[in-house]
Amino acid sequence: MLAFVTSLRHPHNSADYGRVEELLRLTLRSLTAQTSDDYLVFVVGNRAPEIEPGLAERVRFVPVGFAAPEAADGPHAGRSQFVRDKGSKIGVGLLAARPYRPDHVMIVDADDFVNRDLAEFTAQHRDHPGWVVDRGWVYSRARSVYRRQPDFHRTCGSSFVVPFEAYGVPDDLDETATQDEVLAGFGDRVENVMGAHRHALEWYARHQGRVLEPLPFRGAVYHVDTGRTTPASGCAGSPGRSTRSSPYGSASRRPAGRPRRCGPPSDPGRRPRRR
Repeated sequence: MLAFVTSLRHPHNSADYGRVEELLRLTLRSLTAQTSDDYLVFVVGNRAPEIEPGLAERVRFVPVGFAAPEAADGPHAGRSQFVRDKGSKIGVGLLAARPYRPDHVMIVDADDFVNRDLAEFTAQHRDHPGWVVDRGWVYSRARSVYRRQPDFHRTCGSSFVVPFEAYGVPDDLDETATQDEVLAGFGDRVENVMGAHRHALEWYARHQGRVLEPLPFRGAVYHVDTGRTTPASGCAGSPGRSTRSSPYGSASRRPAGRPRRCGPPSDPGRRPRRR
């Protein structure tokens, strides 16, 4: 089984929490568009979102009572507080997933999309040491424009599909653990692979000897212009060659027609930055 694990920011760290929940709904539509039923989705947050009835069978909400991170920029938390909050919530999601005995886990940001073939693909490779999504898309639903994104794992957190055991989930904790217990139990995994992603590929190789293979297809879509992210340039991107048969679920399709492809970023060295 493949476990998708995602987290929601604290309502006190959002200027528009309704927008956070709407983005989650789009993400859940993408996650639950899998061609195989061999998956579950775990959503961790302080407030239970409304989950569409058609999706509820595959989605588990896991509540936490963690305090809101300290606000450093309006409703946004500073980076260290963000990593602590996200990483500990992902930890709780992993604890909640453990009884279901997942073979692989994919941490997904709650405003991104994933390829619908992931669950089927991982089910065919249950003993594989893991993959990195090094090729994906950057997408602006608001502008209906898209572009390919190389080195996708440097840009987007929805980039790693690794075996459950790679996270070292503590045997003495369950999903009711306090935030401090989760942080202590998972140790440096919180900062390096659960709450942040930029150097996760190197961390796995250095600390676990785990060499992740590139996923052999474009596995995810980084959704920008959401109010939570900063685009790489004045032009952002989308999935798929055809919006009517998108491999990322109906959430990433335009109602009709083909999305515009944008040109290269004006500053190729500039990366999107997630708050």
